[in-house]
Amino acid sequence: MKKTILLLGIIFSLYVFIGYKFSEIDIPDEALRIRILANSNSEYDQTVKNELRQNIQSYVYDLLKSTTSIKEARKIITSKLDEISSRTDNFLKLKNYNLPYKVNFGYNFFPKKVYRGVTYDEGYYESLLITLGDGLGDNWWCVLFPPLCLLEAEESTEFEYTTLVGELLDKYIY
Repeated sequence: MKKTILLLGIIFSLYVFIGYKFSEIDIPDEALRIRILANSNSEYDQTVKNELRQNIQSYVYDLLKSTTSIKEARKIITSKLDEISSRTDNFLKLKNYNLPYKVNFGYNFFPKKVYRGVTYDEGYYESLLITLGDGLGDNWWCVLFPPLCLLEAEESTEFEYTTLVGELLDKYIY
């Protein structure tokens, strides 16, 4: 009995350690982010933010999918700021969303975020920021370069990584 408990303890420890390491995503020091701030947390403002996110994310993915350096990514984003602003404007007009918006590329503040067990520190990060209205609502952000989130724009399937130990624990203990 003691051996079984000890074995389960070791397996559980490995599961926690290995599972944590697989879920961690390191954002390099030299990275470009994108952030979209909603006007408020109303259902309407959040819906507009999420639909705009899909539109802009897809466009930016197409712009950066062949990019191999942060310098090149900066140059592309900078040269396409007017187009990104125009796409934002056209999208918001299509949605009859009459609040002002701002598109900015530079160092912008990001709050602390915990996502899938990983904590991302608050701070100022080089980023493309789109602010809708007063920008007081919940935001969405991800990493443009390297393209840690832009792959979502290309793939519709979500993957979940598991470990053999985790699957065994799920099957026999939980």
